[in-house]
Amino acid sequence: MFPRSSRNKKGRTLRIRERERMPVAIFVNAAGARQEVDVPNGVNLVEAAIDKGVQELAAICGGYLQCATCHVFVEEDFLNRLPPRSVDEDSMLDSTAEPRRENSRLACQIVMNDTLTGIVVHMPDRQM
Repeated sequence: MFPRSSRNKKGRTLRIRERERMPVAIFVNAAGARQEVDVPNGVNLVEAAIDKGVQELAAICGGYLQCATCHVFVEEDFLNRLPPRSVDEDSMLDSTAEPRRENSRLACQIVMNDTLTGIVVHMPDRQM
């Protein structure tokens, strides 16, 4: 049996390695404050934001593509890593509180995967 300290140290190292493998999204509010959030693969950014308490992302419908209150601006480096907007997302972006831009997306439609780790999304000043 390993001494208690070795077992704890080994366990701590394992947890750090697991966290390093989890993709990360960075939410930036209108004031420029950044919040880094671990997002498991297959989880959309709204679910992660709600789970981690990102306050500025309204997401009134809970991430079901029904309200456009999860409007974000994706940094250019990540735009080409995202799938094209669906017809529904494109239509919903016409009803956002802040005018849509070329890099506008709905966070509920951004599903995390390893190629998106480090994605930076800026939240507009107004969501409603």
